[in-house]
Parts: sequence; C-alpha cells; structure tokens
Amino acid sequence: MLRVLLSAQASSARLSGLLLLPPVQPCCLGPNKWGDHRPPGGGPHAGPVQGLQRLLEQARSPGELLRWLGQNPTKVRAHHYPVALRRLSQLLGSLPQPPPVEQATLQDLSQLIIRNCPSFDIHTIHVCLHLAALLGFPSDGPLMCALEQERRFRLPPKPPPPLPPILRGGQRLEAALSCPRFQRRPQQHLIRSLAEARPEELTPHVMVLLAQHLARHRLREPQLLEAIAHFLVVQEAQLNSKVVQKLVLPFGRLNYVPLEQQFMPCLERILAREAGVAPLATVNILMSLCQLRCLPFRALHFVFSPGFINHVSGTPHALIVRRYLSLLDTAVELELPGYRGARLPRRQQVPIFPQPLITDRARCKYSHKDIVAEGLRQLLGEEKYRQDLTVPPGYSTDFLLCVSSCGSVLPVRAQDPFLPYPPRSCPRATRDPAQRVVLMLRERWHFCRDGRVLLGSRALRERHLGLMGYQLLPLPFEELESQRGLPQLKSYLRQKLQALGLHWGPEGG
Repeated sequence: MLRVLLSAQASSARLSGLLLLPPVQPCCLGPNKWGDHRPPGGGPHAGPVQGLQRLLEQARSPGELLRWLGQNPTKVRAHHYPVALRRLSQLLGSLPQPPPVEQATLQDLSQLIIRNCPSFDIHTIHVCLHLAALLGFPSDGPLMCALEQERRFRLPPKPPPPLPPILRGGQRLEAALSCPRFQRRPQQHLIRSLAEARPEELTPHVMVLLAQHLARHRLREPQLLEAIAHFLVVQEAQLNSKVVQKLVLPFGRLNYVPLEQQFMPCLERILAREAGVAPLATVNILMSLCQLRCLPFRALHFVFSPGFINHVSGTPHALIVRRYLSLLDTAVELELPGYRGARLPRRQQVPIFPQPLITDRARCKYSHKDIVAEGLRQLLGEEKYRQDLTVPPGYSTDFLLCVSSCGSVLPVRAQDPFLPYPPRSCPRATRDPAQRVVLMLRERWHFCRDGRVLLGSRALRERHLGLMGYQLLPLPFEELESQRGLPQLKSYLRQKLQALGLHWGPEGG
C-alpha cells in the first residue's frame, strides 16, 4: 500500500499542487473521539491544540511528524490530520531524496485517521481524501475506503421516487403522446391505450394530440385513423373548424381515405356551418380534402366567392390563404371538369410552391439529387436537362428533359421548357410537339413510415404534373440506394431513359 509513499518516486509536480491548498483553519468539527465540543480557539485547551498544529507544520521529517500525533492523543483534533497529511506531502515532495519511513509508522497514521474520521465534518473528509489520493494511497485501501464511506454517510438522503400515478386509457394516451421520447414504433402502444379508453376519456385535446403525432411521424396506422374519423363524426356538434382542421390533417398528409361512411358528409356540414367563422381553418380543411381528391363543390363555391376573398385579403395570413386557394383552383382545373361554380380570379393567383418544401430543404444532405445531377451531366450533357425548375402554376420539378417526337433528347435552353397552363384552354393543334419528361426523386421521407404510400402532398404534385401533360419518370429511393457509385448510377439512368424510348448523342453532349 505504501510502496509509492516510501520509494521516493513521488513526483514533485504532482505533489506541488498540494502547496496551493489553503491551510486548514482550526474550526469546530463537532464532537470528537474524546467528547470535546469546545472550539479549539477558546477554553483551557486552546493553547495546547494550537501549539500541536504549529509543531506539525514545523516537523522536519516524517518520523517527527508522526511522533507528534502519536504522543499527544488528548490534544489531537480532527483538523490536525489534514495538517499532518499536507506536511507529509511537503516533506516528500520538496526533498530531492526523501528519507525512508517505516511502514508500521505510516500504518499507524492510517489507523489514527480511520479511527477518528467519524468525528470529521464533510470539509475535513474531502481534504483528507484529496491529500491521501495525491500521496498515493490506493483507492481500494482501508484509508480511502473509510474516508469514502464517511463521505457517503454525510450526503443528504435521496427522496424516494414518487409512485407513478395510475392512468386510465385516455390519460395514458395523452401522457404517451406528450412524451418527446415516444416517437419510434409506437403504434401498438397507442392502439392498446385507445382500446382501453372509455368514450368520455377521449377528449378533443387527446384526439388532436393523436392526429398531430400520426401526421408528424408519418404513421399511416388505419386503426388509429379510423378512430379519429369516428370521433369526428360522433362529436360533430361539439367541434369547431379550428379543431377539425387538426383532426383532418393526418388524412391528407398520409393519403388515407377513411372507411367511415359519414366522414365526408360530416365535414361538408362542418364547412357549411363554420366557413365564415374561421377562414384559415376552412382552407386548411379543404387542402386536406384536396389531397384526398374529395373536394365538396359547395365549399369551393364559398371560398372562391368575392366576399370570402375580400374578407381574407386584409388578414395577417392573406398570402398563405391565397397560395392555398391557388392550389385549390388548380385542382378544380385539372380534376373537377364538372365544376361550374366560382373560380379564383387570375389577379389573385400566386405560385403554389415557389420554393422547395421544408422537408426537402432540411434533408438536402441525405438526398440523391446531387449524384443524380452528376450522372445526368455525364450522360446527357448540361444543356439537355434543367434542375429544380418550377413550372406553372407553381410545381417544382427535380429534373426536366425536352424530347422530340422521335425520342431524341433536345437542348433545354433551345426549347420552351414549360407546357401551357391551363391545358384545357389551349387548343391541341397549337401545342408544341416536343414532350416534357420529368424525373421525380422519390426519397425515403416522401413516403409514409411504411415506405409504400406516397405522402399526400407528393402524390398531389405528381398527379397534377401528369394531368398537365408532363411525362413522369419516378426514381424510387430503394433503386437509388442500391446503386454503388457513379458508374452504376449512370448505367441505371441510361436504362431508365432508354426504357422510355429516349436516345441522345455521345455521352456528355
């Protein structure tokens, strides 16, 4: 145990740190071994106590230091032991060749500290632990173990953890949805909590939390979505449009049409009742229904009316409402040929998505777009494709090619890359015979969590581009992830383009 202490190998650099410790001041350390409660600064024993401290501080060898402690048991107080340890470190650290110390003498010092450390206060214990460790006493030796045990005894006791409250089904569901760690594979827990909840426990707040959770994490779980749809139908009279917009959100985002037969009639009644009360909530509900291709004519006629448009024009959310109305008008143009009601005036229309979607911007470093662009550059040449082009009425495209009627890829800058919009108003004879081929990246986050169903916004974009006359070439993430390096990716793109009957000149232009 004391080999480090006796071998004169103790580093002066390590022990010099001890000299920076402030001297341990005599203080009242509580009842000691001899039952003396009096502070060392007063009373008849004050002189001998302070005299012993001076003797310890002036000891000229380890042997003399230990003799002063051993020969004066009635005068030793708790604060003398840190003084002795510090003086011992000074003697061993300052002399070039420290004198040998008998092992039995040092064992006596350890035993003195072990026997008296129950009377030490927490500060004295910490100082002794620090000095003993720097002197080389082993951490599993009797001295360090005794001091560490006393230190733990003086720690305030930890209060017992509170018992978890007994939560019922609805409370358990709300607690789970409110937990930030509850994100991965929670479907079974949610289903179980929902099944155990009584009808009166499923409040609008709980169901909104559930809807937001499913939408945020792209969880297309039919049983949970059907539960939300049923709740909406049952509680129709008690729900306002601001709550309904949150309950409907996951259906459009997850591209899920519920089996609940009263779902659409219920929403139509709510829209008829609330449309003039909360304009933004009304448009949000219609946006979700637009993704599901379930737009009610009556609600469209209302939101395209001059009164509604004038009403929202002076509100803080006027721009976002106009953008949504522009998308709804596009859906009417492309998907509802039988609609004969009001339409959004041309002067009120704005680009639908003037910038890439937030999810694409946030995950751009995980996207395959850069490597696909490099593959197309080496395969076709830079002049034969356009990247990130926004086509009317405001849909972004990943890569766009112009192709002649015989399948030859044409330089894009020599052509008008846009197809006319709206297509219904353009006579077919005047159309450019060149085709527009759009390569659509289908990244992993463009799908619901199961990886099989496109999110509603993505499906809507592809559907509308196809209806406008663009030929779509999807590039699924599974196929892109399987390509190992640029040569394999170029071969993959070549096969994809040739399968459409396209051809081009020498690679790279």
